[in-house]
Amino acid sequence: MMQAQNIRTALRGKPKITASTTYETFRAACPELAAFDKGAVTVGRFATQGPWEFHPDGDELLHVLDGQIEVILLTDDEPVHVFVRAGSIFIVPARVWHRQVPRPLATLLSALPTQHGPTSWAEDPRGKTSKTPASPRSKLLRPKALERTRA
Repeated sequence: MMQAQNIRTALRGKPKITASTTYETFRAACPELAAFDKGAVTVGRFATQGPWEFHPDGDELLHVLDGQIEVILLTDDEPVHVFVRAGSIFIVPARVWHRQVPRPLATLLSALPTQHGPTSWAEDPRGKTSKTPASPRSKLLRPKALERTRA
C-alpha cells in the first residue's frame, strides 16, 4: 500500500506497555504502520520493559521517537547495555536476544525486514541448557566500546 502513515494517529487509543502487559496486549500496543517484503514497521509506547525478543532472520532497526530506552542484548560473553535517546537509532543484530527498557517512558519505532520471531518474559530466554548463538556482528558490541553511548 503506497500511503503515508501518521504515527500519532496509529498510537491513539493504544495501550502503553506496562508490567501487567500480556502477549496479546503487547501486540495490540504496537500497531503495524506498514508492511514491506516479509517484515513490517511498528510503533509502541513503553512504560516498562518489553519482553525478550529474538529475530532469527534479520537485524532490527530501533528509532526512539521520544524519551530514552536502554537496549539489553544477551551475547555469549555478557549482557550489553546500550542507551538510545530520542532522535537516535540503533540496529539490533539478528540472532541476539534483546529487550527494550524505557527510561522512564519512550515511544519506539521498529523496522524488521522478516517475521518477528519468538518473544519471552522469562528471566533468561536462552534456557538453562543452551546459549543463543551470537550474531557475528554481536562480537563488536563490547561494553568498553559502548561507554560513549551512555553520556
